[in-house]
Order: sequence, then C-alpha cells, then structure tokens
Amino acid sequence: MSIHAVKREQSHLAWDHSIPPVLRVQSGDTVTFDCLDASNGQITAESDISAIASLAFGQLDQVNGPVYVSDAQPGDTLQVEVLRVEPASWGWTASIPGFGLLADEFPVPQLKIWSLHHDEDTASGIYGFAWFDEARGIKIPLRPFAGEMGVAQAAKGPFSTIPPYKTGGNIDTRYMSAGSTLYLPIEVEGALFSVGDGHAAQGDGEVCGTAIETSTKVSVRLTVLKDKPYVQTPHFRTTATASEEYYCTTGVDPDIREATRAAVRNMIAYLGAEHGLSRMEAYMLCSVAGDLRMHEVVDMPNYLIGMMMPKSIFTKAK
Repeated sequence: MSIHAVKREQSHLAWDHSIPPVLRVQSGDTVTFDCLDASNGQITAESDISAIASLAFGQLDQVNGPVYVSDAQPGDTLQVEVLRVEPASWGWTASIPGFGLLADEFPVPQLKIWSLHHDEDTASGIYGFAWFDEARGIKIPLRPFAGEMGVAQAAKGPFSTIPPYKTGGNIDTRYMSAGSTLYLPIEVEGALFSVGDGHAAQGDGEVCGTAIETSTKVSVRLTVLKDKPYVQTPHFRTTATASEEYYCTTGVDPDIREATRAAVRNMIAYLGAEHGLSRMEAYMLCSVAGDLRMHEVVDMPNYLIGMMMPKSIFTKAK
C-alpha cells in the first residue's frame, strides 16, 4: 500500500472523463486531498454579507483530482474508505438567493461565519463543536465529511459539480464521516475519482443549500471491487449512531418519488445478492426494518434519497 497526496490547486469544476488525471495509484492505495471550501476560497473568515453578492457562481463546488486507479474498469465498483476528514478552524453557512428548499421564502442573503473548536472524540465520531448561539446555548457537534465524492461518467461531459449523479458527485450525505465506506459504480477506465466540498456539520437534506462549509484535508483508501454488479448508484456503510451500523443504497432522479423508488429497488437488489433474499422477502424487510432518508434535496436537477438498513438485524455472520 502506498500513500499519495493531491494538492489544493489540483482541482476542476466539472465531471468530465476527458480531464487528465493528476495522480495514478494502485488499488488499495491511500490518497490525501487538500481541499478548499465550496466557495473555492471566495469566502474567508473575515467575509461579511457583501461576499454573497459578489460570488462567482461558476467557481463554486470545485473538486480535487481526478485520481486514476489502476485495474478499474467499467462495470467494477470503487470502494472509498474514509479514513480521516480534518476541517479548518472556521467555516461558513449562507442563505443564497435562488438556492435552497425555501428559496422563494428567503430572498434576502445571509452569511454566518463559524469558529470550529477541534476536540476529536474517536469513540463518538464527534470531532469537536461550534456554537450556533452561545448565549442561547445552541451547540452543534462537528462530524466533518466531504460533500462531493464521485467518479467520471461514461457520457461525454462536462457535467456540473452542483447536483448528485448515479456516479456520485454532490451527494452531500452527512454519514460520509471518518470510518464510513462509500461504493461507486465505475463507468470509465481508471474510475477518475475526485473529492471536495468539505462540511463540518450538516443535517439530512441540507435544506438551505449550505452546511457548515469549510476547507478540509480528506484521506481515503481507494480499492477496486469486481464482485458488486448491483452497485448502480452510490451505496455506503456507516455507523450513523454510536451503537448501530447501516448499509445504505440510494436513488438519484429529478423526480423525488422516482428517486425514492430507486433507493428501495437498489436495496432489494443488495439484499438478494448479499443475503440470499427473494425480491418479495427483501421488499417486506425494507418495509419493516429500513429507513428512508432525504440525503440531498436542494441541488437540482437531481434528488438523492437513501434506504438505510441496520446491520444488527442480521444475526448470523456471513
């Protein structure tokens, strides 16, 4: 196993398989990415509300990479083990006119600069905290993760980094903190993996369009898998709480109902492949044990919906 690094300036602004890789690695290698925040450095710790009006939107949501993984071929799966996500000492949250689930109700811009207090607690997965309002006692635990993780599409690009896709991208899934594992369907030789959009904390859905945005250093282990053809959208394993591990399938679609249906279908396929269940058995198990979550609902045109299955219900080791 080798350890590699991608520099902050080695970034791009679209998913496009014609972008040459900045790094070539072997399956099983670890890569550390030094990523600017989603504003691409346009917002700083000293910024005020005027920074929102002057944002160059074409420079937002850059990702670092791409990384070529040897032996990765179309039809394979890229396993992305998230080893560490280290946020900066500050972050920002904004309400940007035209963005967010209630954009029509909040047309006035707003910007909040956060001070991020690092105090890593590996047992709980909490990296530290930030005060939303110290006088009112509103304290936010920090569980940093990369909002953007994906591979290049087979179709000719470029494709915006703003929405999520079946190959990943802006999945904005808060469960992708250190210790989780992401599975991505590979469509091009080498996979061409990229990462970015660091978040110190976020709720499911990211309803106003931003989380606690922050620069991050992200370390991942990239491994090519040949035996998971059912991975057709982002899947992941995560410990969503201190006591429970989940396997999650996702659905990606411009129609939120179709995205939800796809998430369930993908869980049915997983349960059949990994646990030997019939489609009907898997469908019923989804109903009695699975949790549907809105992971990403603001970055159009696509929604990302997850179906999360607790590992604890499977009492016999495979």
